[in-house]
Amino acid sequence: MALFLISLGLHDKKDMSVKALEISKKCDKLYIELYTNYYSSSIDELSRFMGKKIIKLERKDLEEDSEKLINEAKKEDIGILIPGDCISATTHLSLINEAKSKKIKTKIIHGSSILTAVAETGLSLYKFGKTASIPFDNKDLETPYNILKENKKQHTLFLLDIEDNKYMNTSEALDYLLNVEKKRKEKIINENTKVVICSALGSEKSEIKFGSIKKLLKIKLKKYPQSLIVPRELHFFEEEMLNSFT
Repeated sequence: MALFLISLGLHDKKDMSVKALEISKKCDKLYIELYTNYYSSSIDELSRFMGKKIIKLERKDLEEDSEKLINEAKKEDIGILIPGDCISATTHLSLINEAKSKKIKTKIIHGSSILTAVAETGLSLYKFGKTASIPFDNKDLETPYNILKENKKQHTLFLLDIEDNKYMNTSEALDYLLNVEKKRKEKIINENTKVVICSALGSEKSEIKFGSIKKLLKIKLKKYPQSLIVPRELHFFEEEMLNSFT
């Protein structure tokens, strides 16, 4: 008996590792959470692919009623399927910690993540600073902007909000940063700042664009999820790679 956190990978069922698929098929019960990330394969499609029934979890099932899952793992093997890498969100680590405190065996099955897929832009992963998330409700929020300021010479990755099948786009994220800049009258970012916008990284239809904020505000990426990167102090190779996405 154990609790398994199983990574699905970045985009669809084809991104699952062989290990993730094998363990999923062996679990007595499978759950899936879809509120922390985008995933293009439907639950029915994934169910047919694995040959097992999959039960959808809501946010409260993991954040408020997690004890139910913990108790089930005392009697049988429970698998929780998670898009991207399963421990990118602290919610899932909290579940693992809770299970361990109750002497329940746990196992983490890793997968591809946006935190590494951003290297597709040509930017060095070693030069990224703290990652920030921009929520829809950001009128009075300045934390993402503060993280950009703190990173100084490091690249900043912004993850964009997902809420009830609604996905933030890069134009909304750029507008947010410019609005905070205007309010605070600082000199961190402006319309001439060069940034990177991305969509559906890890999929066959990923898009990457590089240019000034002024120009990129006019571009509407078609796929989701979308992310924004503000690069700093580019190495000549990074600059060469980014220019290929101009």
